[in-house]
Amino acid sequence: MFFEIIISNHLVSRSSFFFCAKYSNISTFAEYNKVKQKHKDVLRRRSESMLFYNTRHGEKILFSEHYVNLLLVDGHQGLDIKRHEVLTFGQKRLSLQQKSAVHRKITPGEIFLSPNGSRPVKKVLVTGVAGIGKTILVQKMLFDFGGNKNCLTFDFVIHMTFRDLNLINKPTSFREMVLRKNRHLAKELDNILANDNNLLIILDGFDEFRHYRSCEVDVFVSEPDEDADVVEVFGSLMLGELLPNASVLLTSRPAAINHIPVGCIDRFVLISGFSLAEVQDFFSRYFQDRALADRMFAVVSANDLMLTLCYIPAFCYIVCCILKESKELGGPSPKTMTDIYVQYLVALLRSHTQARAETFFQEQQAGANQQLSDTVLKLGRLAFKKLMEHQTLFYSSDPDVAAVKGCSLVSTFLDKTVAQEPGCTEEVYSFAHLTVQEFFAAVYCAVTDQPLPDAIQNSTTPVEGSNYGHLDLFNRFLSGILSERNANLLSRQVGLCCHKEKVDSYRQRIIRELTARCENGAHILNHLHCLFEQQDPSLALAVQPKTLRINVFSAYNMSTLMHFNLCQYCLFTTLFLHIYI
Repeated sequence: MFFEIIISNHLVSRSSFFFCAKYSNISTFAEYNKVKQKHKDVLRRRSESMLFYNTRHGEKILFSEHYVNLLLVDGHQGLDIKRHEVLTFGQKRLSLQQKSAVHRKITPGEIFLSPNGSRPVKKVLVTGVAGIGKTILVQKMLFDFGGNKNCLTFDFVIHMTFRDLNLINKPTSFREMVLRKNRHLAKELDNILANDNNLLIILDGFDEFRHYRSCEVDVFVSEPDEDADVVEVFGSLMLGELLPNASVLLTSRPAAINHIPVGCIDRFVLISGFSLAEVQDFFSRYFQDRALADRMFAVVSANDLMLTLCYIPAFCYIVCCILKESKELGGPSPKTMTDIYVQYLVALLRSHTQARAETFFQEQQAGANQQLSDTVLKLGRLAFKKLMEHQTLFYSSDPDVAAVKGCSLVSTFLDKTVAQEPGCTEEVYSFAHLTVQEFFAAVYCAVTDQPLPDAIQNSTTPVEGSNYGHLDLFNRFLSGILSERNANLLSRQVGLCCHKEKVDSYRQRIIRELTARCENGAHILNHLHCLFEQQDPSLALAVQPKTLRINVFSAYNMSTLMHFNLCQYCLFTTLFLHIYI
């Protein structure tokens, strides 16, 4: 039987009465709902704009108009599916990806719904490679929740990033972690946390957490007001010692997930990026002209490398940007990752100066041209130094950061966060994407007296405490920049020149190391990628091994996606391949 009761001059239902009675310190249920709606308004406002790498100051790109659905797959990716993806390429690979995932495909609103009804889903891990759309998925969930779409049945969603948590360098409480960016929740936070069964906590970017290797804590906190190290608060939350009834969504690159506390994850979700239809949808939204979008998509469909890159949303955007700029510049289509990034750099520099394509740099004064190249070098020095130190966050007090802070161009490539601590604030910078940092580091190494790294690193399996894969992309970018075509482009468009001695030295090293390792396929894949980035048949012909063995599953991240192109290139340059699967 339904009945009503009056409390504090407010009419509430039976269920609301029980809610109010349980939490005796709540002011009114109406006030709780008021804060709830205010929080949704805040989340919607924070998530309503897309943030692209070259978004100009004051430019607003609506999330609702540019979001493209991501392919979410329930559970881990099977070995058989992975093998098929490795052995296919381009359009066939994208089609296979969608078909293999169709029976496990889920939507963002289904993430916390139990797939079989056997047990509740409280802790969810979302994984995917760099740029695949983990943060965009989080933004989608916040945007929908803020817009009152019935996809998440929670009262409150608390969003935190590990980049922000890295800025906390002293003991803190979960309450303070929440209030750092949600002061509007202060009056009702006790009730929000007490009603943790209706609370979702989103933690984005676990792989960027500076303490990610030490999350198996044995010191716990059980109260939101209890001070502890950030890693202890996080570990307590994941293991259910803190807010045991709360739901948690954690995102991470695959490389870091082995450090998540064992047994605390109820559901694994894999982001597979875009399907072929979503790539085409992205082009339509980006170019906003159906005929132009169709022409550009046709160009990509004819280029296996570019099409495969496009299944990763971050690269799809970069490819679209390059296609637009190369069309206006009249330049050739990119063939390698380095081609894409070099042309991307030129496109952003051109966009920054707002000059017409046909007169870009030609009408610039020598002083302005020199200023641009100096800024790129300063960014490169920062990127190189921090890459070697395994750092992705740079504080404003760092001399290398201070050297670039005054340059207006810096905001095009660096993101800024304000770290707020009692009594002080400090600006913290990072490159918009790790691959952007790796690219700038390679540019710096190529055009300065900085010695080349000792070896083109590549390992078959990750080893705890090792630098597995740390410099793989850096070395590929370095090889591509030291190629004749990209060296000329950088010299002509950016005013940066590669040393001829370094170019010759690097070419000889590729020949020497590739020849020496050709009998050991376990350590050769990244060398072949570096050879591919050169796009010089004469260099490939200089490598004359009797056999070349490649274990295609020694690759990781982007490597497997480019493997077919790599093998095809080597075959066409007369290298004899034995591929062991």
